[in-house]
Amino acid sequence: KRTLLDPTAKVPLKLLHKEVINHDTRRFRFELPSENHILGLPIGQHIFLSATIDGETLIRSYTPVSSDDDVGYMDLVVKVYLKNTHPKYPAGGKMSQYLDSLSIGDTVDIRGPSGRLKYLGKGVFSMKVLRKDPAYTVNVKKVAMIAGGSGITPMLQLIRHVTKDPHDNTKLSLIFANQTEKDILLRAELEEVAAKHPDQFKLWYTIDVASADWKYSVGFISASMIQEHLFPAASDTLVLMCGPPAMVNFACIPNLDKLGYDPKLRFSY
Repeated sequence: KRTLLDPTAKVPLKLLHKEVINHDTRRFRFELPSENHILGLPIGQHIFLSATIDGETLIRSYTPVSSDDDVGYMDLVVKVYLKNTHPKYPAGGKMSQYLDSLSIGDTVDIRGPSGRLKYLGKGVFSMKVLRKDPAYTVNVKKVAMIAGGSGITPMLQLIRHVTKDPHDNTKLSLIFANQTEKDILLRAELEEVAAKHPDQFKLWYTIDVASADWKYSVGFISASMIQEHLFPAASDTLVLMCGPPAMVNFACIPNLDKLGYDPKLRFSY
């Protein structure tokens, strides 16, 4: 049974379990309406969480780290942005702090599926430029991915889906940008896929601040980094991006332009 049947309907889900992954990252497990329910989220799509916090209704989008192979529950991995830790954002992340404050048995409202991208399998993607636009499909052999911070969750969703399908030969490469090594979200999960499927999935990191023994890149995503670690521009290659707007607009797009990647074969979550 699918939980998400109507993208406009809110579904209350109960918090079953909360795991502290590190200093600011948590895994939340929510109970689906019955133990026979799956979430029913197409690959490439996300859900909205809504909550009333200090009298205002907040809505945020999340891509679960669980999939429709998981019955009876949904898992979210969330980075909690605490207040008074970032000078630019003194209030921190309202929704992530709210989730962190929930007790077992509390409920949140979700709705979905939502999103302008759907993966149909075997290299076929359905995409829209704007939400109200008609969808068009692209058929590719390779997907080059650039993710920053929590923007890794839609990438992991796709990576896991492609690599577990023996009939899907789509090749994947990923550059994952973070501030420090300890900020790398879902690193163990990514490295497990990379180790199991070395011919299909290539993984590379860049961080802003590195220790002496760091063996990946340091600094902003650059043209040379893209050239070295992602598939080159081609008519059979799609570029997917997800991360902070500054990363997408200033580090990704100008460098993709410079390297000749077709804007029609690019998608930013």
